Amino acid sequence: MRRLLALFLIPALMLTPAACRRQPQGMLRAVVIGDELKLRDPIAGPLSPPDAELLENVAQGLVRFDAAGNIVGGLAERWNVSDDGLSYIFRIASKNWHDGTKITAQQVARLIKRQLAERSRNPLKDSLGAVDDVVAMTDRVIEIRLLAPRPNLLALLAQPEFAILRGQDGTGPFSPVWTGGPGGEVHLSRELAAGDDEINQREDVLLSAASAKDAIGDFARGKSDLVLGGTFADLPLTSRFRLGRDPLRFDPASGLFGLVPVQAGGKLDNPEIRRLLAQAFDRSAFVDALQVPGLAPRPSLLEPGLDGTPAPISPTWFNTPVTDRLPALRADADRLIGKNKPVIAVALPQGAGADLLLRQLQHDWGAIGLTVERAPSAAAADFALIDEVAPSSSSSWFVRRFRCGVARICDPQADLLMEAARETPVPAQRYALLSQAAARIDNEQLFIPIAAPVRWSLVSARVQGFAGNRYARHTLTDLQEQPGNQ
Repeated sequence: MRRLLALFLIPALMLTPAACRRQPQGMLRAVVIGDELKLRDPIAGPLSPPDAELLENVAQGLVRFDAAGNIVGGLAERWNVSDDGLSYIFRIASKNWHDGTKITAQQVARLIKRQLAERSRNPLKDSLGAVDDVVAMTDRVIEIRLLAPRPNLLALLAQPEFAILRGQDGTGPFSPVWTGGPGGEVHLSRELAAGDDEINQREDVLLSAASAKDAIGDFARGKSDLVLGGTFADLPLTSRFRLGRDPLRFDPASGLFGLVPVQAGGKLDNPEIRRLLAQAFDRSAFVDALQVPGLAPRPSLLEPGLDGTPAPISPTWFNTPVTDRLPALRADADRLIGKNKPVIAVALPQGAGADLLLRQLQHDWGAIGLTVERAPSAAAADFALIDEVAPSSSSSWFVRRFRCGVARICDPQADLLMEAARETPVPAQRYALLSQAAARIDNEQLFIPIAAPVRWSLVSARVQGFAGNRYARHTLTDLQEQPGNQ
């Protein structure tokens, strides 16, 4: 009987899920979903998730995010804000570059101004349009002067796009050593200063990048402790592996997730047709299929909880089930488009979640007589997907994402409101102007919102210091510390 029982137990042990595995010893292993890691200067353009993760951990800005998305000191050890909100003064910590030379305020000021220069392709450059000057006051004190108050300046400066990078030389918190391993693998290390009678502690993290399938599979097999950078496109893959006890974590991310028309002068240049498509799409069915806790369908550009901006009011059609409004939508489609309906091409990323979105669009827009297909290229698309996390809680970022010169189809009147908002020194007036611009964008249906962006991670029991946050930014510091003890 004992021998028979043992035969049954052996297969059961082999199928033990990842959460019950013996935890690996030594340095933590973190994997970011995406292409091979590279240390890239944001002046060259948008950062991929792996590159952003590497940059924010080896080249912090004046300030940085902690695990919960709070602003903490980075290169600056402290800072002050003037009463009128027009001056931010930072005291630089006494630190050296890797070649042993001192980091000076003059160098930092020059590097920040370089990111804001006209030729810079830094994707957050426009968000700092209120910066008037960046001045080194002493060797260790730097001032950022503003044309108008910007309460979200610190959140923007904490983003990896404003990390202080001199060539390939960062300012910490980690020092990198490339191992030559797969996915651009890099060994990150940092020393933590201890008291007089204690030995300095050391943190070590092995960071690499991998495809979603490989990253999830390696986590399930116990080869890594943390997976970062998950989106809606690859979320369904997590259900195909035995991941153990609740390792899946979702960020309460803020931002934009929806469709934007990209063919000026094409078949979607009529706002009435875009409004028709927005009303025919069953957001609730798609959101329910994703099974993301707390994720809610959204019909408007702005979201609740933005600074100084009231929660948007849902349009009357939004609370009516799609099935109830379908007869009227079909009649509108015949009136606006005619009997010969065009094919709508949508540019989407690869992945099971994107396939799910395509099927939902085919079902819903097919119900009013349209054919929907995946665009063979971005140039051939009628709609593109925006899936971006907001870098701050300001409504300005949401609105300015659709200004003329950035969006293919835009509203010049909304642009005038955006510029007036940028120039006014009165916060309440600024918020009101931005809300008016958002209302015009919604009315013209320059964006078909779906929900907030989805960002997920896989976290093993060994990682105690992980926390979700609205920016979906995850420092690799203090991963083995209990929250609140960092």
